Amino acid sequence: MFEYPARWESDVVLADGGTARVRPSRPDDEPALLALYERLSDESIYLRFFSPVPRPTAVQLERITSIDYVDHMVLVAQIGADIVAVARYDRIAPAEAEVAFAVADDQQQRGLATLLLEHLAGIAREQDITTFFADTLPGNSKMLNVFSAAGWEAKSRFEDGAVRVRFEIAPTTSSVGVVEARESKAESASIARLLAPRSIAVIGASTHPGRIGHELFRNLLAYGFEGPIYPVHPTSLSVAGVRAYANVLEVPDAVDLAIVVVPAPEVSDVVRECAEKGVRGLLIISAGFAETGPEGKAAERELVAAARSNGMRIIGPNCLGVLNTAPAVHMNATFAPARPVAGNVAFLSQSGGLGIELMSRAGELGIGISQFVSVGNKADVSGNDLLQFWADDAQTQVILLYLESFGNPAKFVRLARNVARTKPIVAVKSGRTAAGSRAASSHTAALAAPDVAVDALFRQAGVIRVDTLDELLSTAMVLAHQPIPAGRRVAIVSNAGGPGILAADACAGAGLEVGELDTATQDALRAIASTGASVRNPVDLVAGATAEQYEDALRVTLADPSIDAVLVIFVPPLVTRAEDVALAIGRAADAAHGKPILSCFLGRAGVPDALRGRDGRQTIPSFAFPESAAHALGRVADLADWRRRPPGVVPNLDGIDRGGAHAIVTAALARDPEGSWLEPAAAATLLGCFGIPAAPVREVADAEQAAHAARELGFPVVLKASAPNLVHKSDVGGVVLDLRDEETVRRAFTEMSKALGATMTGAIVQPMVAGSAGTGERSGVELIVGITHDPSFGPLVLFGLGGATAELLADRALRLVPVTDEDARELVRSLRGSPLLFGYRGRPQVDVAAVEDLLLRVGALADDVQEIAEMDLNPVVASADGVIALDVKIRVAPARAQHPADMRRMRS
Repeated sequence: MFEYPARWESDVVLADGGTARVRPSRPDDEPALLALYERLSDESIYLRFFSPVPRPTAVQLERITSIDYVDHMVLVAQIGADIVAVARYDRIAPAEAEVAFAVADDQQQRGLATLLLEHLAGIAREQDITTFFADTLPGNSKMLNVFSAAGWEAKSRFEDGAVRVRFEIAPTTSSVGVVEARESKAESASIARLLAPRSIAVIGASTHPGRIGHELFRNLLAYGFEGPIYPVHPTSLSVAGVRAYANVLEVPDAVDLAIVVVPAPEVSDVVRECAEKGVRGLLIISAGFAETGPEGKAAERELVAAARSNGMRIIGPNCLGVLNTAPAVHMNATFAPARPVAGNVAFLSQSGGLGIELMSRAGELGIGISQFVSVGNKADVSGNDLLQFWADDAQTQVILLYLESFGNPAKFVRLARNVARTKPIVAVKSGRTAAGSRAASSHTAALAAPDVAVDALFRQAGVIRVDTLDELLSTAMVLAHQPIPAGRRVAIVSNAGGPGILAADACAGAGLEVGELDTATQDALRAIASTGASVRNPVDLVAGATAEQYEDALRVTLADPSIDAVLVIFVPPLVTRAEDVALAIGRAADAAHGKPILSCFLGRAGVPDALRGRDGRQTIPSFAFPESAAHALGRVADLADWRRRPPGVVPNLDGIDRGGAHAIVTAALARDPEGSWLEPAAAATLLGCFGIPAAPVREVADAEQAAHAARELGFPVVLKASAPNLVHKSDVGGVVLDLRDEETVRRAFTEMSKALGATMTGAIVQPMVAGSAGTGERSGVELIVGITHDPSFGPLVLFGLGGATAELLADRALRLVPVTDEDARELVRSLRGSPLLFGYRGRPQVDVAAVEDLLLRVGALADDVQEIAEMDLNPVVASADGVIALDVKIRVAPARAQHPADMRRMRS
């Protein structure tokens, strides 16, 4: 019998935030399927079968559990030991199948039928089924709604007393968008169960002060959680004066969230008890799992499987807890010693210790927290889940991330791109260096992704990346309480020339502009300032400037239409108090015209009290030194630039032959199942399937064949050694340029063969291309365009300056697929050497549109043909006449199984 792919079995998040397991039916499911049928109401049976039907026969049950995974497929949804829904398709015609569903009455309205339909469609497409149809009674509005809301274009007609619904199941922009919207709603609901519970049980609450279970329970009480809190202790009658229970099953009321603080070996039993109790979510503080090695990782997987199969999601394990300052919740489920300040900044930390310290530091800086989540090992809940929740959370306006790894980078890009349009995301990603990557892996059992890929990911997603935790908080100070600047033009107002000059230099380094103020603004400032003041920009009010002069100068400067932001610096003299200047800045901010104001009270750590609101939160960011303020403002201006750019689209490219490309790759993998480098002619043909221009290639085995090929192509020609594992051919004499007759070609082949020996398996002959190295012409720019397949990030498209110095210069940029038109446009302009493409110092401008088109086609190739493990087009010569790849290397390997974009499933 056909063996189904393991990927068809998965955990899913339901519409209300619960979870279930979706899998193919099995022969041993008969008792559970019979139990499902017996739980169906008479109405559900009538709507499903069009009439009352007796108990299913053994033959009928066998039909449901004996499937071939091709023409007859049945999926079940399981929660705990119960099958709560079943769906099937039966092929009726070569490309057409009938579908039907049954969902337990008490599980309806949870999105089970829709999820099963998505999964059935994904399986059916692999079996070349393109169309589903279903017959249902006109009164079965629930099932009709499932089909109408699926996102596919459904057509229905009434015949023989029933409604027949028919729809094509190929993914469309509409269907994928509908699935993503459902996913967002469901995942957000699942996080709400964890961050906004109505009741909490602390399993492992300790009677001993100083222990985690005690301090966490105390924090819940002290912070004023709005619901009941139940301590669970095996022997004590009470904890911190609150009645305790021996286990969670003895708690008399429903428990939404169980916080688990017991030794690792006891956690699995606790999870089973929580499942029996009907707990809705788990926060596992306990350590001793994946971070300890393979055995701990296996135990962690078992925990996740047990929780998800019983409708629960997990934060942790090996974490320090969560915080929600929302007035309706007031939950401090951490053991942090400091009382957090409420505010509008959400914070995820993969390192609990760092997170606790940063929360404390944030309070000192006047940064208020909406929610804090220490995700620990990220066994289940990850940053992607939290982004879904924070996207719609009214209290959260800024999102901070401390990350050591990514679970699903492609999904992160998709979510962050949408969220960052309205809510800034600032991230520290550790593991920039090899040593840092090793530390990140051992710290929380996470494999760090290559740093260059991380940069590409953040850039595409509009995420502000910072290098240090201090920069994380500095940027948050600006974003939390100041508007995003409309541009990059900054005015600097100070009472000393030196700090103003330092600030101007720092602004320039951050990509900001410190231009001369308008004439009218300068005239107004002269009327305000003392004799000797400088009013051009930076504005120096001189040391004796009063608080009133600061206020008036700020009001005038903020009103200047040529200014987008103001940095105000105060150096404490003997005559003016810092608190008075802080109050003046606050008053001037009332007339800020929607422009951000940053302050620097030189050398002063912390926030002047006058710049804090009544709740202790900062209203105007304050820095000890002007450089920190300038760099923070520069990062925020970068976000503003990103937001002003259109999001981009993946264009429909003409001249694409996907079938031909897949045939080439399939043939190569049939010859070598482990993968191999394509022969030059096959590589060039593969490029041609995607409309990627490459120089003609003739493969030759000896000197005479080389001379004959050169004569066919026309002189001058290039001779290159064929050697799959030889990367730098020119370094060892594997490339000879500008061969102008047959005799020189023969001689070049003979000499090359002698020099390289067995390494050389043959050679290729190509025509010389004008503008490439060795032609003596300056009309072309040598580029490198390539594909690399990262194990965490998937396919990446590389673009940079090419030729023999490509690695030395390392002037390159990357993008994750799919590549949009805006991605291509930015790539072309992102290099240090990009001016070479636009007519630098009298050189002719290259055909930039052709370069962008090349990048889009390479992106499409990387996305559509996932078997391409590596590809180097180096050099690609770009000129005024277009682009052409001169040297092509492509390695193919078996692709990792991909899940359909319109099939929701949880990370495994």
